[in-house]
Amino acid sequence: MRIGVPKEVKVHEYRVGLSPDSVAQLTALGAEVVVEAGAGAGIGFSDREYRAAGAQMGVAEDAFATDLIVKVKEPLLNECARLRSGQTLFTYLHLAANEPLTQALLHSGATAIAYETVQDSRCALPLLRPMSEVAGRMSVQVGAYALQKASGGRGVLLGGVPGVAPAKVVILGGGVAGTQAAYMATGLQADVTILDKSVNRLCVLSEQFAGRARVLMASPQTVRQEVLSADLVIGAVLVPGGAAPKLVSRDLVRRMREGAAMVDISIDQGGCFETSRPTTHDAPTYVEEGVVHYCVTNMPGAVARTAALALNNVTLPYVKALAVGGWRRAFKEDAGFAAGLNVHNGEVRHAKVAESLGLHLHRMGCAA
Repeated sequence: MRIGVPKEVKVHEYRVGLSPDSVAQLTALGAEVVVEAGAGAGIGFSDREYRAAGAQMGVAEDAFATDLIVKVKEPLLNECARLRSGQTLFTYLHLAANEPLTQALLHSGATAIAYETVQDSRCALPLLRPMSEVAGRMSVQVGAYALQKASGGRGVLLGGVPGVAPAKVVILGGGVAGTQAAYMATGLQADVTILDKSVNRLCVLSEQFAGRARVLMASPQTVRQEVLSADLVIGAVLVPGGAAPKLVSRDLVRRMREGAAMVDISIDQGGCFETSRPTTHDAPTYVEEGVVHYCVTNMPGAVARTAALALNNVTLPYVKALAVGGWRRAFKEDAGFAAGLNVHNGEVRHAKVAESLGLHLHRMGCAA
C-alpha cells in the first residue's frame, strides 16, 4: 500500500500525520510512504530523517496520489478536490459542524475515517483522548492569559495571592478535556468547579479531586448560577461525532462579569457557547458581550511537537492495520475502528454526522 503524508496547511498548524519513527515502522511492513517535503519541519522532523526512515519525498500532489492519506486536521476544500474514489483518508474530520467539508468529501467519493469517532473495546475514544488531554491542559494556560488586562480580561490572577481570593474557574464537562483542565487549574490554586450530567462521572471526579474542586450536577440552573459568578469558563462538552450542545446562551454571556474569559474546547464541533465562533492562532481571541473568547479550532497546534508525538502514539496501530489489510479487513477485525467511518463512496456513514447536518444516513455498515 502507498501511504501519503501531506503537509498541514491550516493556519499555524505544524503537526504531521506520521513522524519519521512511524514511517520507519510502516516501511518495515512493506508499505511505501510518500511524505510532502517540509511536512515535519515545523516541529523538528527534517526531510533527511524521513528519507532515512524509508520515505519518498515529494510535493503535495504526490502525497495525495496514494491509497491511504494520513493527516492531522480536516482537509481544506482545495485539498478535498485532490481526493478520489478508492482512496482512504484518515484524520480528524469534525464533520457535524462543517457541511461544506462533508459535501466536498461526499463529492470526492473517498472513504473518510475520522480519528475522533474511532472507539476502543470500552466505547472510549482512544484517538481523541491525547488531543483532548492537550487541549484541556492548554485551556487553563490560554484562559489565564485571556484574563490579563492587556488581553481585555478582568486583570485576575488564577491562583490569587495571600490576602486576595483566587479566580473562579468553571468547567463545563467532566470528560478527558475537562478533567485535564481541572488538574491544571487546581494546580494553580484556582477556585475550581466542574459540572457534568453523569452521576457516575461525578462520583469519579469527586474521588479524583478529593475536595480540591467542587463537583456539581449540570442543569440549566446550576450552569447559569456558576457561569454568572465565574472569572473563567471552559467549555469541554462532547457528543461523539455530533455537534456540541449550546450550554451558554448569548443572554447569559451578556450578564457575565465584565472582562471574564471563555475558552471553547468544543469549537471543532460547533462550540458550546452561543457566542463562539472559530478563531486561529493568528488571532485567537475576540471580545463579545464584554467577555474575552478563545475559540481556536486547532488548539493543540500551539504545542505541535508534543501533540504530534502524542497523536502518533495512538494512531500508528490503526495506520498499520490499514496498511496491511485495507479498511474493510481492519473494520472486520475491529468493530470499534469501524465506528470511525464517516463518509464512504458518496454516502454519510455516521449517524451523528447525518443527524447534525440533516443528511441521509446509509446504514449498511462497512461491507459496501
